[in-house]
Parts: sequence; structure tokens; C-alpha cells
Amino acid sequence: MTMILLTALGVGGATVFGALLGFLFKKPSHKFNDIILSFAAGVMLAAAVIGLIVPSLEYGNGIWAILITVAGIFCGAICLSLIDKLIPHLHKITGVDLEAHPDKTADLNKILLFVIAIAIHNLPEGIAAGVSFGGGDVSHAISVAGGIALQNIPEGMVIIAPMIAAGMSKGRTFLIALATGLVEVLGTFLGFFAASISLSVLPFALAFAGGTMLYVISDEMIPETHAHGCERAATYSLLAGFSLMLAFDFLLG
Repeated sequence: MTMILLTALGVGGATVFGALLGFLFKKPSHKFNDIILSFAAGVMLAAAVIGLIVPSLEYGNGIWAILITVAGIFCGAICLSLIDKLIPHLHKITGVDLEAHPDKTADLNKILLFVIAIAIHNLPEGIAAGVSFGGGDVSHAISVAGGIALQNIPEGMVIIAPMIAAGMSKGRTFLIALATGLVEVLGTFLGFFAASISLSVLPFALAFAGGTMLYVISDEMIPETHAHGCERAATYSLLAGFSLMLAFDFLLG
């Protein structure tokens, strides 16, 4: 039980640690913010494909695996599309006075959708870590949890700068980042205590989270980072983020 507790705190704490590193970037320029957001898109793209969709297929069973994964991807995208319509009702949690700064509304919509996608993807990642321990192979479980934790550091870093650039206070920004980490802690315990149940729903849950991330990358992040004359820098930044996560997966695989 001590091991699963340390694992839960480790995978969730990695997001928080990355968020703290994100505070090192003070008052980013618009160009720098586009580059950081593109880097985040690359990180999310790799996490979606390598960390969620491919494992969804691997956890699946026979011919149904691809059908479950594809269904999960589309359900995740549709869900986030519906959440997108509810985003204006969540502006209060940002602490930004939109009456005084109406120009921030569109930015907040994009950033909140981005953060929600990160939080959604953290749940099945945590479940995957917990399920690994529930299977009894401790060395494999530690390897899975370690890989998830390392991937969470850059994910935590890249959510900070966009929120600060949108006018959110550092304290509120950190609390939101902390909440995304706590989602992963919850997922780890859920996976451990309900390993047999989790194994049956995990393929769909992983693909669902991957679909939410693919949606926000295509619908919000890439268009936003290519709208201010920084297309080439943004493209290479996306490739850098993707390559970093690819390297993590290769070295820890």
C-alpha cells in the first residue's frame, strides 16, 4: 500500500513539479507564448498517440480493439466539443475580470479547454499506473509509473505560461495545475483498487482521453499558434515537443 501511495503522489506530483518549473518563464511575449503553446501541442500529440491511443489498442481484446479505440477517440472529441460550449460558464475559476478585459475572453476559452483536456487525459493515465500495480508485477508497474511521471513534467510546464499570459494570477494558476495533478492521483487509486474492472474499461478510457487531446490540438492550439506570423517557429516547436516525448517513451520503453 505504501508503494501505491508513493506512486500516486509521484505521478501527480510530477505535474505539479513541471508547473513550478513553468513559473520560471516570466511575462512571455506573444511570440514566445505561441512557441510554448506549440511545444505543448507536440507534447500532447505524442502523449495522445503514444501514451493513450497505442496502449488502448494493446489493452484491447482481438478485433474489437480497433473498434473500441476508434469509438473512444470520437467520443472524446465529441465530449470536448460539448464542453467547449460550457467554457464561458467556467470563467469565474480563472479570477480574470472579463468586464475590465473583454479581449481576454477568447484566450481564456482556448486555455480552459486546453487545461480540461490535460485533466481528462490524466485520469486514465493514473488508472493505467494503478492497474499495473494491481497486476502484481512490481518492476513493470514502477517502469510504467516512472514513464508517466516523466511525461507529466513537461505537460505541467506548458500549461503555466498560457494561463499567466491570459491574465490569471500565479496563485490561481498553480491551484489549477495542482488540480490536474490530483486527478492523476485519484486515477492511480481507482486503477489499483479496481484492477479487474479497470482492465475492461481502460481501452475505451485511454482512447477517450486521446480523442479529447487530438480535438484541442487541431481545433484550438494549432490554429492559435499559426495566426500571428510565427508559423515556422511554431511548427518546429511542435516537432520539438513531440520528439521530447518520443525520446522519453523510447528510453523508458
